[in-house]
Amino acid sequence: MIYLASTSARRAELLTQIGIAFSLVDGTIDEVKKDAESPEHYVRRLAREKAQCGFKNSNGKKPVLGADTVIVFKNKIFEKPKDRADAKKMLRLLSANTHQVFTAISVVCGLTEKNELIKTEVTFKTLTDHEIDDYWLTKEPLGKAAGYAIQGIAGKFVTKINGSYSAVVGLPLYETEQLLKKFEE
Repeated sequence: MIYLASTSARRAELLTQIGIAFSLVDGTIDEVKKDAESPEHYVRRLAREKAQCGFKNSNGKKPVLGADTVIVFKNKIFEKPKDRADAKKMLRLLSANTHQVFTAISVVCGLTEKNELIKTEVTFKTLTDHEIDDYWLTKEPLGKAAGYAIQGIAGKFVTKINGSYSAVVGLPLYETEQLLKKFEE
């Protein structure tokens, strides 16, 4: 049994998928990128701070898992789109290109903390303006980093993936299980 410091339904589903029992705990932090902070450092920091916050809000007896995922293209982080124009701009940039998905996981229990960063490359097909407009109308891009969800309709845009599919969804299953095993000893 662990605590999950996340409100992400996807992360909860993924933990359930691999049979890890968990309870939710509040791990809400300010998610603001610092000046000159690299995408790798940013996503690692957020995962670590979520786990630390969750541990403070837990009973202090079980490990707390925090995670964060960012989409990176040409060293620029693509956040959740503000509106339709923002989503279209991001999807046009990702069209016919390869971008990176960085997912960081962090487990905190007492004074012990373990972290991992998983990098996955995702390549999109060439998207037409019509496809992007139709995709926006599905409402799937709302609230999603870079305006897409690989586990949803946008999966049909992906021509190649190099790395962990589950990390792109939001939680790398293999690495999460391996990290949690370190807390069983």
